[in-house]
Amino acid sequence: MPTHLTEVASIPTSGARAVQPFDLGDRQILAVPQLAYDVPGTDANMNGGDSDTVTLLLERKGAGYVPWQTVPAPGGEDAEFFRIGDRAFLAIASIRRGSGPYQFTIDSQVFEWNGRTFESFQKFEGFAAKQWKHFEIDGQHFLALAQGVTVPGHEDENRPSVIYRWDGSSFTHFQDIDSKWAYNWHAFAVDGHQFLAHADHVQASVLYRWTGQRFQAYQNLAADHGRAFAHFERDGVTYLLVARLLGESQVMRWDGERFVTHQLLEQPGTREFAVVHDGDVLFVVRVNFILGPQTSPTTALNSQLYQWRENRLEVVEEFATTGGTDAAVIHDDQGILIAVSNALAPDARFAARTVLYRFTH
Repeated sequence: MPTHLTEVASIPTSGARAVQPFDLGDRQILAVPQLAYDVPGTDANMNGGDSDTVTLLLERKGAGYVPWQTVPAPGGEDAEFFRIGDRAFLAIASIRRGSGPYQFTIDSQVFEWNGRTFESFQKFEGFAAKQWKHFEIDGQHFLALAQGVTVPGHEDENRPSVIYRWDGSSFTHFQDIDSKWAYNWHAFAVDGHQFLAHADHVQASVLYRWTGQRFQAYQNLAADHGRAFAHFERDGVTYLLVARLLGESQVMRWDGERFVTHQLLEQPGTREFAVVHDGDVLFVVRVNFILGPQTSPTTALNSQLYQWRENRLEVVEEFATTGGTDAAVIHDDQGILIAVSNALAPDARFAARTVLYRFTH
């Protein structure tokens, strides 16, 4: 296979769960939320560790990124940067705190840039939060929190996912979305419809449609094990990627009324997708997380780079990941970079690498 991805930088991180690139003036920043640190003298455990962590803010220097600041956010699962007018915000989803037993009912925070640092702007009590997603519909700003987990002993604490709406000065509760073990959101538009996809691990991942007043369930996208989504358009047709951890992921095609299965992507393990446009050519990065039971997971997996050819995704390259969690596309004056976060080392320890690749075609 030809080489499209060339590693150019490696960043030490611990339990990295996401990569969020953004600009602050002349600074190019990469936010990396961290789930946990390794605890010396303990056995490797992907559900263990010390979750009193910080989110790393890395600044672009030369070919890579270097430490710049940190944001206090325990058990970091996701970071979402967004702007409202001339104000800049960074939302961080926190799944838990402590080093066992863990506290899952904790705040996830939105921070605002004050010109020097990110300071706490608003706190939202949640349970096992996984992802924030900001999106705008008809001039309204929404911020959605995917959350929940079915952990023995915490059944009474579980909560639905929540959509908040900006009222001009803060985010207020707008709508609950049924969930048990939610992971992700994806907002996009097709044929004048505004859609919001919601991924859940133990129940159906559902596509919601904006009615002008609320988000209404429109169709199921996967029966279970949902992780993430991405979409793209080719030749006037919209396609939706649906990532599943414990089953085949799929490419779904909009038929004018609903999304139908177009292609199945072999093998389980998918955690995240990223779409790469290089001129008229389209690629998709698939990041794989783990295989096997959480008590003894296989973390050293190949992830894939696909190219869209003859109305299908075809694997054109594989690259090594260890508990891969996220991928982000970064454009600079030399072309395209792809950042990939790895949450676990080959031995299931948290100390791993976030890797920066130069993409060429």
